[in-house]
Amino acid sequence: MSARAARRSKLRAGLIGRPHGLDGSFYVEEPNLWLLRQGQPLLIGERRALVAERKGADGRPIIRLEGLRDRTAAEAVRGEVLSARRDDAPELPEGEWWAEDLEGCAVLADGRQIGVVKRLIGLPSCEALEVQRADEVGELLVPLVFDAVREVDVQQGEIEIDLQFLGEGPAP
Repeated sequence: MSARAARRSKLRAGLIGRPHGLDGSFYVEEPNLWLLRQGQPLLIGERRALVAERKGADGRPIIRLEGLRDRTAAEAVRGEVLSARRDDAPELPEGEWWAEDLEGCAVLADGRQIGVVKRLIGLPSCEALEVQRADEVGELLVPLVFDAVREVDVQQGEIEIDLQFLGEGPAP
């Protein structure tokens, strides 16, 4: 299995932050809320654990995993990446994608390659694609909104965007 295929077989759920309380709960940094539901199987490295409880706000969730019984156990895994096997992940609604599926996709406008998706960024109003331009002149942020993104084809690894909507194309 290639490194990219191996990376895509797991989905990032977040990063284990500081402990919360005495029962093994901890804050999750950079959370993927789709993967932090009660009962969701997660991985710390290759060790599997179910989400026993989720509380806190969406922007700063607190979870407790089965098997982490106290504050010392939570502190021992602080800084570790939480992930989920793709096969264990919930089904996403139509028009939603995992960040791992978008990263590395070619970004096109009218059939011309504009760049490659580096990562997905959460903004206050929506998520956006951070695109490394093919001409290597900076980056382009593309909001994941209907007017900016014409089509996403994760099977082909291509995303068609509207440069004019983004203020990057010729005026009509």
